[in-house]
Amino acid sequence: MTESCHTEPNQTGASCHAVKGRPDYLLWGSVLTAAVLYILHWQFSSQINSITGLASMSQSTFELMNTIWWGIAMGMFMVAVLTKVPREFVVSLLGTGNGLRGILRATFGGVLLDLCSHGILMVGAKLYERGVSTGQVMAFLVASPWNSFSLTLILIALIGLQWTLIFIAASMLIAVITGLIFDRLIEEKVLPASPHQIDLPKDFHFWHEAKASFNNTKFTPAFFWTMVKDGIVESRMVMRWILFGVLLASVVRTFMDAESFEAYFGPTLAGLGLTLIAATIIEVCSEGSTPIAADILTRAHAPGNGFAFLMTGVATDYTEIMVLRDTTKSWRIALFLPLIAVPQVVLLAWLINLTATGS
Repeated sequence: MTESCHTEPNQTGASCHAVKGRPDYLLWGSVLTAAVLYILHWQFSSQINSITGLASMSQSTFELMNTIWWGIAMGMFMVAVLTKVPREFVVSLLGTGNGLRGILRATFGGVLLDLCSHGILMVGAKLYERGVSTGQVMAFLVASPWNSFSLTLILIALIGLQWTLIFIAASMLIAVITGLIFDRLIEEKVLPASPHQIDLPKDFHFWHEAKASFNNTKFTPAFFWTMVKDGIVESRMVMRWILFGVLLASVVRTFMDAESFEAYFGPTLAGLGLTLIAATIIEVCSEGSTPIAADILTRAHAPGNGFAFLMTGVATDYTEIMVLRDTTKSWRIALFLPLIAVPQVVLLAWLINLTATGS
């Protein structure tokens, strides 16, 4: 398994050489700003306490980075592994072409993969480049961010097994419908088709080919070093938006107390509307959104709003939208994600609230 970004042209322009010749100002500006704010809180928090805005921003950046670092690291690791896996193997695992079977595979894959929303973006972008259909990528992204095994256990502890299973089932339903709609829109040429999608040879057998490829691979230190370097370089496109999102979230947290809006999110249409607005504005990673969604359910007695907070943050996340735009080179594909997913979230959230309140 030796295929990497150095041996396969990247048609999206997001390859190892995409930014060669000019600095990536957004990436390095975000890296430097996040690093400075992190160090300020880590080493100089007492000295900057009198500077209210700076103290709050540095604390938020410190907390967010400490929360998401493992997701970023795991995402980079998965990307590094995928750079060494030929496209045929990825497509074979998730299914070939369009259709319900491939969408279901991608949805279950998203649910089972234990990564936060920031790590999953890297994997989703790489899956697209590996030849997975656009519909499958969308289903994978919608199903993934808070459905990881570890976060599911946390959610069970916070809201109970029954509501957790309802949330998981509802999110999987939205993921499948969203993926099918995307595939249909691409068939109708409303959205551009992926330039990476491939058809497997009829005589391709996954396990036979995987065994032969594994036996022919030399796992030398150079192999692993190249894999690490490729993982870091291939993750740059996503990292610029993750770090920018962290900084933007820190600004919002400085001027808006995340705890204060919970009392307003009752099981009404107005409360649901406020939930959607808050989830769109306040970008938090899946670890951060889970306890807030649990509070909306338990304190505001609005389970549908809690579900909407989890799901709308995924569908309207500006980090995700920008990464999708960079990966697919299409604003239409990126913007169609919230256009398709959010109405489904609103409908299911309203039905959940209606069922819970009995009115």
